[in-house]
Amino acid sequence: MSYLLNAVALLITLAFNAAVTLFVLRLVAEACRVDFNNPLSQFIYRTTNPVLAPVRRVLPNWRRINIAAVLIAWLLMVLKWLVIFALQGLMPRPAGLLLLSLADLIDFVLMFYLIVVFVWSLFSMLSNDPYHPLQRLLGTIVEPLVRPLRGRLTIGMLDFSPTVIIIGLLLARILISQPISDLGMRLAMGG
Repeated sequence: MSYLLNAVALLITLAFNAAVTLFVLRLVAEACRVDFNNPLSQFIYRTTNPVLAPVRRVLPNWRRINIAAVLIAWLLMVLKWLVIFALQGLMPRPAGLLLLSLADLIDFVLMFYLIVVFVWSLFSMLSNDPYHPLQRLLGTIVEPLVRPLRGRLTIGMLDFSPTVIIIGLLLARILISQPISDLGMRLAMGG
């Protein structure tokens, strides 16, 4: 791929990932029951609702999981990969494209959580304002991951549970997401 095509592929990836981030945030916010009075939560709901409202009429939530948000995020990944393959002059096989997009979405969610846990742990060390909207949002999103480890990995005043969670997320990217992605790429290319 030429340098110009690499640059265009990067910009396309950034644009699609920004859109996917909104839908993943909406999915995680609903699953974790984020405070709706938070201005960041309201922004996420207002931004994603025009797209999700019609889809939710057909695909209602399952327990606390917004199936419509999962579907939209996955379709955005499919579209991203279609555009990237088209830039290279390739037409992927449908099964491989769908699996590659699923692997990309799984990897995206794992990376999303990795960044959220890291930023949350920095906020907890550096910030003194527990009512800051971003800190409240991150705390609510990270709580289900931290709760099982809280108090078990504390040495002195240091809590190592975020470190263990980050290592677990990195391992999940290597052991779960990467093999699915490799298989999806092989199927997409017809191998």
